[in-house]
Amino acid sequence: MKLPLILFLVAAAVPVFFGKIRSAPFWLAVQAVALGWASAAQHGEWSGHALAALVEVLAVRAVIAPRLLRRAIRGRGEPNLDLMPSNLFAWAIAIALLVLAFEFGAPEMSDRPALALGAVGATVAVALLLLAANDSPPAQLVAVLFMENAIALFESLLSEPWPLPVHLALSAIYLLTVGVGAWLIGRPETPVTVTPAARVVEEGGRS
Repeated sequence: MKLPLILFLVAAAVPVFFGKIRSAPFWLAVQAVALGWASAAQHGEWSGHALAALVEVLAVRAVIAPRLLRRAIRGRGEPNLDLMPSNLFAWAIAIALLVLAFEFGAPEMSDRPALALGAVGATVAVALLLLAANDSPPAQLVAVLFMENAIALFESLLSEPWPLPVHLALSAIYLLTVGVGAWLIGRPETPVTVTPAARVVEEGGRS
């Protein structure tokens, strides 16, 4: 059970230190695979509910959402910059937040709930740091999707899974978030037209 949680944590932490914007869809897909793996390991038996939830996670979060995000990022035509600014100050803050998140988990890290809570807290902390450190629209959307995956991972801690309609509602919200975000990212920016009168005023102000 530890392996999917470790994989999820790696997919949330590594992009902050070494990831590029165009590699973000790949890390979201890895998070989804780890999420499905953790959910299947938690509930054990392959009931209809568990199978439907697993298919939903893999189809929506591992396939559809990353493809929509990748298409929007490529259509925007931005340079492939770092997901988070690569400097010692940002890295120090990220490491401190990761450590603090695991401190909130539990004192004994060998326990599964402690590791899971630590992974959830670390992912949320990383997403908030990404929101604060990078104002690029693709990076902002990636941070929101990171938090959505953290919420889904927290659900896997429950002894009883949420009802299937709740899973479907969360899936719809996730798809709506990705769809609207990808549409906003992919929209071409409207060029600013400077009228002759405005140009005269601007040149007069400079003189």
